[in-house]
Amino acid sequence: MLKGTGVSDGIGIGRVLVIEEHSLEYTPKAITDKKAETERFNDAVKIFCKNTEKQADSLRISAGEKEAEIMLGHISIVKDPYLTGEVEKLINDGQCAESAFENICDMFISIFSSTDDELTKQRAADVRDVKTGILKILLGIDDIDISEAPKGTVLAAKELTPSMAAGINKENIVGIITETGGTTSHSAILARVLEIPAVMSIPDLLKLVQNGNTVIVDGSSGEVLESPDNAQLERYTEKQEQLLRERRELENFRGKVTVSADGERYELVCNIGKPEDAAKALEFDGEGVGLFRTEFLFMDKTSLPSEDEQFREYKKAALILKGKPLIIRTLDIGGDKEIPYMGLKKEDNPFMGFRAIRYCLKNREIFKTQLRAILRASSFGNISIMFPLITCIEELREGTALIEEIKSELRTEGTEFDENIRVGIMVETASAAVIADILAKEADFFSIGTNDLTGYTMSCDRGNSDVSYLYSVLQPSVLRMIKRIIECARENNIPVGMCGEAAADPMMIPLLISFGLTEFSVSAPSVLKVRKCISGWTKQKADEAAKKVMSLDTRQSVYDYLKTVI
Repeated sequence: MLKGTGVSDGIGIGRVLVIEEHSLEYTPKAITDKKAETERFNDAVKIFCKNTEKQADSLRISAGEKEAEIMLGHISIVKDPYLTGEVEKLINDGQCAESAFENICDMFISIFSSTDDELTKQRAADVRDVKTGILKILLGIDDIDISEAPKGTVLAAKELTPSMAAGINKENIVGIITETGGTTSHSAILARVLEIPAVMSIPDLLKLVQNGNTVIVDGSSGEVLESPDNAQLERYTEKQEQLLRERRELENFRGKVTVSADGERYELVCNIGKPEDAAKALEFDGEGVGLFRTEFLFMDKTSLPSEDEQFREYKKAALILKGKPLIIRTLDIGGDKEIPYMGLKKEDNPFMGFRAIRYCLKNREIFKTQLRAILRASSFGNISIMFPLITCIEELREGTALIEEIKSELRTEGTEFDENIRVGIMVETASAAVIADILAKEADFFSIGTNDLTGYTMSCDRGNSDVSYLYSVLQPSVLRMIKRIIECARENNIPVGMCGEAAADPMMIPLLISFGLTEFSVSAPSVLKVRKCISGWTKQKADEAAKKVMSLDTRQSVYDYLKTVI
């Protein structure tokens, strides 16, 4: 049995088709006709854009408009003025087009890959896909076409790029397995939208599977069974049928309010990274947006976005949501998110360093520009502001004081905004958890970021394999932190949500119900699953589970117990 990361639920049973990439090796050569080489590069870009538009059209039909935008995003990358300008500089320095383009792409890939943030890593994968596409054109290599794969095919590849995935015929592909990729990769997103079971990050996959072999792909557990026997085939066929029944049952929760078994109402919203994702939140039946990660508006630029540019993006999301809540998190850069043009200094310990609210409060003009844009957009919807990485009350006070200063300016200008806009905080540090009673007196709401809270509480880098065993929201210390945060919010009559991965974890949901969480903010595809899970718990049952959990002393004992009750 092979083990990887399950990124798209379901069971796929079929025969392996190994996708073998052509070699992109070449011998760099010095260029004398720089004008002709620049034209060769520009011609390759034009061909790439034309091919990518065709791929986007295919995806629009098979998966939908939002998924087509993944491919159109590749066009934005290759047309980026900074990227093309740097490539042309290297060509003018005598490098061939292949070498110039590869060097600039590798620079961006290195920047985006040296992070623990999955969404930032995805940008590296996108640049890598674009690099491959352009190099193929420059080297005269035909692209891989998987549109003719036969029925019952399990695709096996080192990396299934979005450009490859665009050719998938979902009637014929029953599973996807790869050596690389993660849950937030665009290929994983496409697999989920197409409802194809997928397992990624399987070490040495292409050395372990062969063309034509039968395999079972379990996208839920992340397991792949090679050459299964009859008993295994029968067992997984039954499991496949059960999962399909459960998927159909989830549709019964579409269009319903989110309530527990005893009628307690909860808010079930989504995490997004760009305005267009707000439409996806509604498509998956989310009740609004609990986290808009604004740093991606900055990452998609070669210079700081202006106030008007930001205003248009925030307004767009608000209008899409039509009055449903939209919580906008202010710029969270530094640590695992680096933006080259902002010139952040290299730090020995960036996660503990100059990042998020700390950076913004020291760069008031950048912060003020963003806050003005958010406030202006607030007149078009139900917008709230959220500060990241708060560790002390002074940071919250300084941020809210700046908001009041901007409000005064906007009144003087005659610019409309929501006078009663809520200002909350991400509670994602041990410090904020310890002083949650103090912070709750001045914040309008809390949102618990369990990813960072777990890392900071356990002093553990989940990207470090030597200590990643410690990284779990089920650690007793982390659970106590979460319980305290929620209790402090409730005592001060402010709502408290959760926007970390734990909000969608079936093991955590009864505990969060018992502790008193009021809002769950999850990825869009998780909405119906979370709504169904919440509907299965009464407060009494949840309290009983939580009481037992809080008496346990190890992560393993918590896990073992919760496995028996979910």
